[in-house]
Amino acid sequence: MARSTSLTSALVSVGYEGRSAKELVDRLKLENVQVLVDVRLTPLSRKPGLSKTKLAAALRAVGIEYVHYKALGNPKDNRDGFRHGAPESRDRFREVLGTAEATDALQHVVELLDGGVVALLCFERDHSTCHRNLVVDALRETCPDIAVVHV
Repeated sequence: MARSTSLTSALVSVGYEGRSAKELVDRLKLENVQVLVDVRLTPLSRKPGLSKTKLAAALRAVGIEYVHYKALGNPKDNRDGFRHGAPESRDRFREVLGTAEATDALQHVVELLDGGVVALLCFERDHSTCHRNLVVDALRETCPDIAVVHV
């Protein structure tokens, strides 16, 4: 499998839908991710190994730092509309990104990017149906030249 980017600093947008925890960790290693930022509102999963505690341990075992930012999560009652492209759902999430907590979290992600490759994690494999796509857009406002890889 070829590496998607050869840059030392990049943003990887990844969804674990259809992947096992091992497949996810292997892909993050392939992308040379140093830090995974979990942007799920609630970092729980029915899939083994993909809830916060076990995922953080698996990442730590391969040298990847785990950070969870609840402030960058999409409210549960906004997800279905978001997945279906409803403009009001996207607008609502943009409002979430405008909160002080989300602004602070975004600033920390920008700081993490100075150290190398950072991954944003959520469930949806297709970034266009996931709120992390708007997180990427918000980060690009501060770092317009950052390379983004969707995996």
